[in-house]
Amino acid sequence: MNAVGIDISKGKSMIAAITTDKTVILPPGEFAHTEEGLNKMIEKIFSLSGEVRVVLEATGHYHEPVAAKLVNAGVFVSVVNPVLVHEFGNNTVRRVKTDKKDALKIARYCLENWDELREFLPQEMIRRQLKLFSRQYNLSIKTIRALENNLIALLDKTFPGLNKLFASRKRKDGRQKWIDFAEKFWHVELITNQSEKSFFDEYESWCMASGYQFKPSKARQIYTHCAKVLTTLPKNTNTGLLVTTSAKQVNGMGESLALIKSELTRLAALLPEHETVISLYGVGELTASQLIAEIGDVRRFTKRGCLTAFAGVDPMPKQSGKYDKKSNPTSKRGSPSLRKTLFQVVSTHLKHSPENEVIFQFIDRKRAEGKPYFVYMTAAANKFLRIYYAKVNGFLCNSA
Repeated sequence: MNAVGIDISKGKSMIAAITTDKTVILPPGEFAHTEEGLNKMIEKIFSLSGEVRVVLEATGHYHEPVAAKLVNAGVFVSVVNPVLVHEFGNNTVRRVKTDKKDALKIARYCLENWDELREFLPQEMIRRQLKLFSRQYNLSIKTIRALENNLIALLDKTFPGLNKLFASRKRKDGRQKWIDFAEKFWHVELITNQSEKSFFDEYESWCMASGYQFKPSKARQIYTHCAKVLTTLPKNTNTGLLVTTSAKQVNGMGESLALIKSELTRLAALLPEHETVISLYGVGELTASQLIAEIGDVRRFTKRGCLTAFAGVDPMPKQSGKYDKKSNPTSKRGSPSLRKTLFQVVSTHLKHSPENEVIFQFIDRKRAEGKPYFVYMTAAANKFLRIYYAKVNGFLCNSA
């Protein structure tokens, strides 16, 4: 048996191999992530006599081209969680951290866990794209929140309370009425320096041109509000540039977010388990897409406990002698994006309180027992994942 360990980094990999008696048969060597470099790596691996298994860590997306190239070449590849390798075989007082040492450590991990290694199967292109869109959506959400907060901070100096004047929901194209209004009327003096009738006419023309509903009562409310507020920045070219530029940034990001969301839900609908996932209570089109994107093919988890561990919502037992801690924190070692989506799903149960749903009954029972908020919310997320695993795994296995 020949155990090969590959330490992945950006643009290059360090590879080492040991045999059954832990003799180093392939000293650590560096290979670039190019066509030529990966082909040389594969030649080195095939030069080893006997059965060969390769282990590498899941390092973001850097490992994907290496793993896919090796699989296509017919090599047994197993992609493992970096935490497992990090905590393996630390039986030395020296703290050495180099790519060469890491490659040898991964090779030893491969040898020690030879029979338990799970073969890596490249995700289908749809699932891979779906996960990328999901991550881009989460990043865009954070960005647009920061941009909106920045715009509100600027408006507090030129048009205090503007964002509170409008309750219109975000349009499908990602635009919001209060942001479009701020781009047009970025200072209260643009309104107060004209008569009420003139503003009504201008506001009505703007609503028609922008595709928004015009209400005289709303125009009157805006005009009255402007007469009461105080500003700290003057109405000049520089102030106008600050506010209008900020509003355009929010609108641009909102439009991009709408496109990402549309493609995210479209890709998820192409996968066989989509209908099963969206049928679960508390799961809508967006959350279904994010669940499928982060979990991937649920059949890759050998049991439901593996899925809850992947999500990081599994409790960590702590027992020694007579001491046995009853309330344990979760590991939080899995996907934070998945935990966020699970929290949204469980929050929907808590908000709507569906008495016939198992998850809400579970939450209600834990609350009655006096459990803290985060305890019963995390426990409910764990229970939801177990139901998800049973239903989706059963559907995929039966339809295979």
